[in-house]
Amino acid sequence: MPGMYRRDRSVQLGGSSSALYNNLSVLRLPQRQLACFCAVHGPAVNVLSAANDGLAGSQRQLRAPPAAPAAAAAAVTQAAWCVLPARVLLVLTSQKGVQMYESDGSVMVYWHALDIAEQPPAQAVFARGIAAAGERFICVGTSSGMVLVFDIPHKGTNVTVSEVLEEHRHAITDIAAELGQAPEGAGDLVTADDAGALCIWSSGEEFTLLNKIPALGCTCSSVKLWNGLIAAGYGNGQIRLYEAATGVLRAEVNAHARWIYALDLAPLTGKVRGELPAAGTWPAVPSVCGTPGPGAGQGLLSTVTLCCAPLASWSPRPLCCSPPQLLSGAEDSFVHVWKLSRNPDTDDVEIEHCHAECVTDTQICGARFCDPEGCSFAVTGYDLSEIFRYSQV
Repeated sequence: MPGMYRRDRSVQLGGSSSALYNNLSVLRLPQRQLACFCAVHGPAVNVLSAANDGLAGSQRQLRAPPAAPAAAAAAVTQAAWCVLPARVLLVLTSQKGVQMYESDGSVMVYWHALDIAEQPPAQAVFARGIAAAGERFICVGTSSGMVLVFDIPHKGTNVTVSEVLEEHRHAITDIAAELGQAPEGAGDLVTADDAGALCIWSSGEEFTLLNKIPALGCTCSSVKLWNGLIAAGYGNGQIRLYEAATGVLRAEVNAHARWIYALDLAPLTGKVRGELPAAGTWPAVPSVCGTPGPGAGQGLLSTVTLCCAPLASWSPRPLCCSPPQLLSGAEDSFVHVWKLSRNPDTDDVEIEHCHAECVTDTQICGARFCDPEGCSFAVTGYDLSEIFRYSQV
């Protein structure tokens, strides 16, 4: 369950972090008691490893290719590790295209150039939004709203574009794959765009659009998907929770005073251990954070619920040993930890505030849990040359 967190030793970056959505990725290497971090600064990505005590290990810097031999390197828009059953790749997106590296950044496996010639002269061209999907796919968004689906071999460099998804009309901001167990009909991939529209897909040999949540007129900057529940963070500081199978809004909270830059979810805090025999409710969960969290002083409610009528019909839900934790970071310098749960009597979705950290005078641009149990998390901030780390007391 969520508890109080304390500040640990920071990890020093080779350069500062740019003000980009989701500008932090974490890859845990438990067998070596190491965590790998990467953050974007301009045309470069700083990749480093650190021990549990915060001592930095190896560091590497990767760059996007220039448009021409004598030109400056293109700006990188995002970097993230994609974990597939057979391999782990580090994926970079930029104004020029998509680069895929072996997990340590030592060898470039694949390069895909964006077709700049087809874009209007006044329109910015870039790739952004990265997620592994299914057993062997990596999905990457583009500024035109298209989502490129790459088929990844178990080894080698024979990466191919197997499909292009063309449902969005605005630039892709983020992509998220199912972190838990998707209920039947809920899909296992969600894509978000600059206008706030969300598309829910089912991955496979052919990706199928299952649902579309209309644009709010406000950017959806970060999105997560867990057990058929979508958590979406917006430019107005709101977090909204949607049912992936139906697109129904289940809960919302005014989480931050300014633009949300990052969401993350610790999947093992809601670890599946079975299934209810009958549809309709989730099991009761232990009460957590009975008093308002530290963020309550900033106008945050301890628990926010939007009452919706139970779904007419839906498949049995996974039985969870504890509710999942959600992490949010924004321009307002705050990082919040939330608990998500379902009311066993009404099937309403609830979001409860559990912890807040203020990184003074910092525009937060990246926030990630460092382990699937949610015991620790890391934060990057604009123009900061370090990664702040926090762990449960």
